[in-house]
Amino acid sequence: MDRTIGQLAKATQINVETIRYYERRGLIQQPTKPAVGFRRYSGAALDRICFIKRAKELGFTLDEVETLLTIDEGQCRDAQAIAAQKLATIEQKRADLDRLANSLSDWMRCCQSTPDSQPCPLIHALISNHDKA
Repeated sequence: MDRTIGQLAKATQINVETIRYYERRGLIQQPTKPAVGFRRYSGAALDRICFIKRAKELGFTLDEVETLLTIDEGQCRDAQAIAAQKLATIEQKRADLDRLANSLSDWMRCCQSTPDSQPCPLIHALISNHDKA
């Protein structure tokens, strides 16, 4: 079923301007404008936008999505290499977040054992780290 841009936006739960941006980037093709009426987007456009949206949810950038979209069937190794690189990035970010969470948790425990009349160890630690930068 062909859709107008508004219907496509509603079906994919993204903004009309986002669809236009994807067109400008060449991620989806803009249908030709008929002499009368609105452009109509095919089911293939819907599928492509759903692919883009899902890839972005998995952390891929639009540049990476563009590369994935150029990979044809039978070139799974290329897609796997891009996914492996993204996974390594995600794992590094997760390790960084774990370290941050542990530091924050440690500082909060210090705050719980510090009387209100004493300097806050959390604030002091943040100031001390700023001085080292």
